[in-house]
Amino acid sequence: MDLVVSDGVGVEGSSLRVALYVRVSTEEQAREGFSLRAQRDRLHAYCEARGWVVAGDYTDDGYTGRDDRRPFYQQMMRDRDRWDILLVLKMDRIHRNSRNFMAMMDNLRAWGKDFVSATESLDTSTATGRFVADILQRIAQLESEQTGERVYIGMYQAAKEGRFLGMSDPYGFRYDPTARNLVIIPGEAEVVREIVHRYYRERWSMQVIADDLNNRGIPTKRNRRWSRRQVFRVVHCPLYRGARHWNGIVTTGTHEAIVGRDLEEQLRRKQPRRRRVPRQRTGRRGGL
Repeated sequence: MDLVVSDGVGVEGSSLRVALYVRVSTEEQAREGFSLRAQRDRLHAYCEARGWVVAGDYTDDGYTGRDDRRPFYQQMMRDRDRWDILLVLKMDRIHRNSRNFMAMMDNLRAWGKDFVSATESLDTSTATGRFVADILQRIAQLESEQTGERVYIGMYQAAKEGRFLGMSDPYGFRYDPTARNLVIIPGEAEVVREIVHRYYRERWSMQVIADDLNNRGIPTKRNRRWSRRQVFRVVHCPLYRGARHWNGIVTTGTHEAIVGRDLEEQLRRKQPRRRRVPRQRTGRRGGL
């Protein structure tokens, strides 16, 4: 979104300059149909009715209010010398976390700025307004946390039932929206089986496996180089055995396995005693 800054000239002789802040998250847009334009229109009308000049119009589109790492929120704070009042339509447009809100209020007081919420008739230039702001923000945080708890309960039940909770496509699979499940990518599945075979039967170390894949020009899912950690995930991830894992819940038989139990048990048998490890520089025996 574009940032619009006025020339700072007051309306009807007023010297009060106002920073307008509007925000909507992607989730809120989809669920509740929040309109950024409607927020801005109401705030501009609010300023016009009070003879305030709009010194800055700041919009964060698609950002959550639970943290303050929003580009135009940060820009607004850097531009604090340009405005005297921070105006929002509702308090939850600026923050959904009471700690961040109170930190912002402390900064505003230190800078000699005021905070106004248009629909909640809140003006922090008064002691009563500051008290009410604290109470309302804590209520907003309680509502947000309760929503998070309800979402967690729903996801917990879905995990127990083996329903797909969503994820980026793991190596060896892709998500099929028609089947609403993971389906195997044959070429990547062969690499997964090779990794498991090298690790269990040939006793290669994870670093040696990663180096071998990189030397042969076999990329990861995101077209990057393999690392020991990525090999570890392939070797131990339940997904490759046809199971899903979420928050300690393992649900088996949720999709087709790349490495079945029979194959894994077969590979585990008759293992050599030592594992092949990367060749290291010579030095004193037993030294580190």
